[in-house]
Amino acid sequence: MSVITSAAPYLSLLDEQDPSLKVYALQSLNTQVDQLWSEIANRITDIEQLFEDVQFTHRELAALVASKVYYNLGDYDSAVKYSLLAGDSFNTQEDSEFVETIVSKCLESYIKLSQMKYSDETISIDPQLTSIFEQMLNKCVDENEIKLALGISLESYRLDIVKKIIQSQIDQQASSDVIMSLIGYVLTCSTTVINDVNFKTDSLDALISILLNYESPDYFLVTKIIVQLNNASHAHEVFRNLLKNSEDVPMAYQIAFDLVGIASQELITSTLKLIESDEKIDKNSVAVLRLQKILSGIPTCDLDLTFLYENRNVDVAILNNTKKALDGRNSLYHSAVTFANAFMHAGTTDDSFFRSNLDWLGKANHWSKFSATAAFGVIHKGNLLQGRKVLEPYLPGSTSNAHTNGGSLYGLGFVYAGQHSQILEYLRNIIETNSGNVENKDSDIILHGACLGVGVSAMGLANMDLYNELNVILYADSAVSGQAAALAMGLVMLGTGNEMALSDMFTYAQETQHETIIRSLAVGIALICFGRENKADAYIKKMLDHKDSILRYGACYTIGLAYCGTSNKNAIKQLLHVAVSDSSDNVRRVAVMCLGFVLLREYAKVPTMVELLSQSHNPYVRYGAAMALGISCAGRGLKSALDVLEPLSTDAVDFVRQGATLAKSMILIQQNEKTYPKVKEFREKLGSTVSNKHEESLARFGATLAQGILDAGGRNTTIQLENLQTSTLNLKAIVGLTVFTQYWYWHPLSHFLCLSFTPTSIIGVTENIKIPKMKINCHTKEDVFGYPPKLEVQVEKHTEKVTTAVLSTTHRARTRAAKKEKVSKDNVMDVDNSSKEEEEAKDKRLEESPTVINEELQDSQFRSLYVKEPYEIGNMSRVLPAQLKYVTFSKNARFVPLKKFRSICGIVILKDNEAGTPFDRIKTLKEKNNKDAPVPHPFTINPEIDDLSVLEDA
Repeated sequence: MSVITSAAPYLSLLDEQDPSLKVYALQSLNTQVDQLWSEIANRITDIEQLFEDVQFTHRELAALVASKVYYNLGDYDSAVKYSLLAGDSFNTQEDSEFVETIVSKCLESYIKLSQMKYSDETISIDPQLTSIFEQMLNKCVDENEIKLALGISLESYRLDIVKKIIQSQIDQQASSDVIMSLIGYVLTCSTTVINDVNFKTDSLDALISILLNYESPDYFLVTKIIVQLNNASHAHEVFRNLLKNSEDVPMAYQIAFDLVGIASQELITSTLKLIESDEKIDKNSVAVLRLQKILSGIPTCDLDLTFLYENRNVDVAILNNTKKALDGRNSLYHSAVTFANAFMHAGTTDDSFFRSNLDWLGKANHWSKFSATAAFGVIHKGNLLQGRKVLEPYLPGSTSNAHTNGGSLYGLGFVYAGQHSQILEYLRNIIETNSGNVENKDSDIILHGACLGVGVSAMGLANMDLYNELNVILYADSAVSGQAAALAMGLVMLGTGNEMALSDMFTYAQETQHETIIRSLAVGIALICFGRENKADAYIKKMLDHKDSILRYGACYTIGLAYCGTSNKNAIKQLLHVAVSDSSDNVRRVAVMCLGFVLLREYAKVPTMVELLSQSHNPYVRYGAAMALGISCAGRGLKSALDVLEPLSTDAVDFVRQGATLAKSMILIQQNEKTYPKVKEFREKLGSTVSNKHEESLARFGATLAQGILDAGGRNTTIQLENLQTSTLNLKAIVGLTVFTQYWYWHPLSHFLCLSFTPTSIIGVTENIKIPKMKINCHTKEDVFGYPPKLEVQVEKHTEKVTTAVLSTTHRARTRAAKKEKVSKDNVMDVDNSSKEEEEAKDKRLEESPTVINEELQDSQFRSLYVKEPYEIGNMSRVLPAQLKYVTFSKNARFVPLKKFRSICGIVILKDNEAGTPFDRIKTLKEKNNKDAPVPHPFTINPEIDDLSVLEDA
């Protein structure tokens, strides 16, 4: 076969008048274009003219040849253009590099145009481009690459194709696991890849519609979507369907518990209203009454409170040493101990440290007294039964000290965080009573506490009447009460994106002269924009371009919260640009810090991203880098993050050391020497920093707070910004951490960190919300996830040295004991020595692997060393997030979880395989404190035995 070395003969035919010769020339050139393209390129104009000639019968062939020439020239835009014009001549099934490249470019073009068309219907897309796109999707489906087809469809905003693909799998009777896997994949892509909020909402609506119409839906996915959409009508529909069948009622209870733990107050409140107004639901049935009770959040508070109280493991020696080392007359130090105590005892109801140190507590003045009183609220967080009673002596009307009054109102907010219905009316009355008297200093301070209390208790309620009441306080333009009102407005309207609220707050921020108010408004705007992504871009741009540095400061928080957990490239780019270019040090500081919020879900990337920033000459940027690591890696024990923080811990600037210390404590919360060997060294370093009188006050303040964070909630809570069960963002925790970082300007806001503390527990309850005593298996060594050892208390002894008389009988007894010990040592078997060596080798292996245990335990060799026969833990036990994968329920046990997926935690509805049989149970604090007489068992009056005359006389 002869090899063609020149295209000249075929190119010359293009000049002929006979169309058939031109067709022959094009056909020949099409087969040789990859070898002779450089020569053919000289006549590309003639080939294009053949395509433009409407009389020419093989125009598409001319377009195909032109496309191949441009492809070899590297002009991909022109190559794609002519491949589309080639129509059917362009065979997408052809196995060649040319086709693969052009199809890839076509898909890119289609995706870009299709995304634009979603928001602008006037955009037109070439039918051939659409055809190529759909051919590729059909090919993926035919080759069983279903997830690839779904991913491409989602990226191009073709929801119709997504629904068609999933429905086709349902019609083909694919297994339930396959269907749920595909829906789960689309859900993950929708929440992590899609940047347009409107399309994300549409896709989630489509998914939940498919799920609810499916014969056996995965209610775990249903709950996740409901929370993402924040849609009460979907929640109402789910509950209505489940309540129809008695067998499904326990699942309704489980979903209700899950929603209480992760959903906004607006969603839960609206769902309750829809259930109450639904005539098809029997309001008097036991199932409905119990469901409403669970949705009220009261059982969740009772269960969590009981867990934290019964399992508290506070090391009071740390607090006592810190109190002793820090001068209580210094308000900064007094507040530091207050916060540490509040964090350590958060939610445990144990306020014994305050009550046993009343003299020290009495040294608090002004705002440190405000913080100390509010600490009682943090300690009694969730104590719905006794919380208000504890704070009663400090509330307005009980004492005349304004700071005490304000602090108690602030504390009430934490007691009833998420439980606004029980306290909101009282706080609103306090605001109404004092709102007309902001010129009075005492009223101003009381309003400050009341507004913060409203913000915490009604967080995410989206109540416009409440917003307007707070707005009245704001417009009074008092630096003290206005600061709290502005922040409370943002908290109440959390995540709503309410345009009226945003406009009001942004306008007033430009009018007021008080920096405290401007800053609170800026942070409040960020809170309202939480999760709004591209819908927040307009306000982000306005604030970033503003001349006021405080509004630019707010813009960084708005980016961080609007794109929280999305890893959005544009958001990261904006923050990095501000971090290196803004004229204000504080703006640069928070720009770096907010990278932690954006990269929450990809936290492992943060150490690499901020490593260079942590070496910046600017201490504010270094502080921001430290806190970015603390935020993104909180509760994860990530070694690479701790390595970046190590040099910052010894930084020359005090507030950088403070930031590094706080970040370390957030990352190392609930870690022990088995999971991270250096944690003991870190704890000792904190103690030495606190006790070192030559250390700067800011560093000592940070070390004290770090001690509280490490042992938060009686060592039974962690900082968890993403819900383990649903992979949704933990709204309360993120808000708590956001407002906590404002301690830089206003120390009382440090208390907000308690909203980030998540109990690490498994609490199994029956359908009637009783806690059975039962055992759960944990497949690790018992000490791997144990509590760190408590501080050894050195007891000073002042005894006189006296010569001790030794009796002769005592001397003979000691001699005999010494001889026995010597014989025992001489007779030790060799096997004992080898066993000891083996244990030492294991310990050495552990020290060489200080990375997170939950990653290391995946390794088979590590498992053989450390994973032993399971030991048993009781119901309502402390179980760390890294420990969950080693926890199992016995299949043959009486009580088994309703949930079928792994890593079960939190409150779990149990199925009782011996229903009707009595069982031992654990009483909650509410049940223990209930002094009412028990309800008598049902009985029947027997006239022959019982004398009814007494009743008749009565």
